[in-house]
Amino acid sequence: MATEILMPALSPTMEEGTLAKWLKKEGDEVVSGDIIAEIETDKATMEFEAVDEGILGKILVAEGTEGVKVNQPIAILLEEGESADDIETSGAPAKTAAPSEESSKSEPAPKEVQESPKAPATKDAGGKAPPAPVKDGKRVFASPLARRIAEQKGVDLTALSGSGPKGRIVKADVESAQTAPAKSDAPKTAAKADAAVGKPAATGASAEQVIKMYEGREFEEVKLDGMRKTIASRLSEAKQTIPHFYLRRDIKLDALMKFRAQLNKQLEGRGVKLSVNDFIIKAVALALQSQPEANAVWAGDRVLRLKPSDVAVAVAIEGGLFTPVLKDADMKSLSALSAEMKDLAKRARDRKLAPHEYQGGSFAISNLGMFGIDNFDAIVNPPHAGILAVGSGVKKPVVNADGEIEVATVMSVTMSVDHRVIDGALGANLLKAIVENLENPMVMLA
Repeated sequence: MATEILMPALSPTMEEGTLAKWLKKEGDEVVSGDIIAEIETDKATMEFEAVDEGILGKILVAEGTEGVKVNQPIAILLEEGESADDIETSGAPAKTAAPSEESSKSEPAPKEVQESPKAPATKDAGGKAPPAPVKDGKRVFASPLARRIAEQKGVDLTALSGSGPKGRIVKADVESAQTAPAKSDAPKTAAKADAAVGKPAATGASAEQVIKMYEGREFEEVKLDGMRKTIASRLSEAKQTIPHFYLRRDIKLDALMKFRAQLNKQLEGRGVKLSVNDFIIKAVALALQSQPEANAVWAGDRVLRLKPSDVAVAVAIEGGLFTPVLKDADMKSLSALSAEMKDLAKRARDRKLAPHEYQGGSFAISNLGMFGIDNFDAIVNPPHAGILAVGSGVKKPVVNADGEIEVATVMSVTMSVDHRVIDGALGANLLKAIVENLENPMVMLA
């Protein structure tokens, strides 16, 4: 039975992608775990692994095609003995829509759908599939992957009812036969909440209207890539749907700068050089631990409070930005945070980050101080509850504890907060904890 290979969702936010390159051609044998194509998402180019085996009978989407929707058929996989001439498609692939949850239950698809992997296939899923079992003299239809997993897990396929087309047993049927864990309704309720809110309506003039305004003027049209489209969509939605409020503080950096110089001198032999940003990451991570109610994310109809301090840090790259996440930042030393941040930033600029390295976290940092920016307001990146916008440290006259005027290095920060998660007093306490950590940096090592 022919199997449709679908455009995979390589990240939770991916809605479409570019089929950059086919690594298999029509007629090639495909084994579970083979890399069959390269897919460009809004963030990176990623490899797409096969989760089933067979012959690549027909390629439906040519390489280089942009805007391929998630769950759109991109190729047909044939079983042994089948021919590409036997393939019947229900229409042009580009018009194929991803089925809704309700329709997928009530209306059987014309062909079995290959599950889109979110992670590489495990090694124990490889090997040749055992033959199909027989029950009451009749063959029990099951996909090759389902047969292999059933053999490894000791599942009797003849005792299962298939949920695939015409009752065919698929991978999910075998896995559900092993264990049926309680499923949280959080994703469904969150999805319903998202559907109720909907995407923000498009505003402003159309492209044609804007172009008409500049008739007779020389200009160049710049095509939006996937990253720029995603940034525009997500941040427009964030600004329109998240009730932002802003908290501002000035931070005296003199003690930190002196302490940093001492540490860097001692760490010079190990090739470690701490940046001010490393201290900011540590200060935020510890502050989230001291204010656990603020270490949270918005989840549609509920708030999720995190135990670890997973801090995202904005990294500018050509054409956009990444926000790699430093997990368990409160537990790591400054030198460990520094090394990890350098590695993440380098791979972000090379677009080599895996999705799990730039997704998640509860709070973000955006530092434009190195560009000479004194202060600015950042947009909360959902589902985060807040983001700290960091300006440059500049020398200013300040009044010290004795009432005397002195020159100090002062850094201005603005914390943008999602009011659905963090109220004013809680936000103020969180920012106060960040300031105290940075003005008394030795405390962060205690």
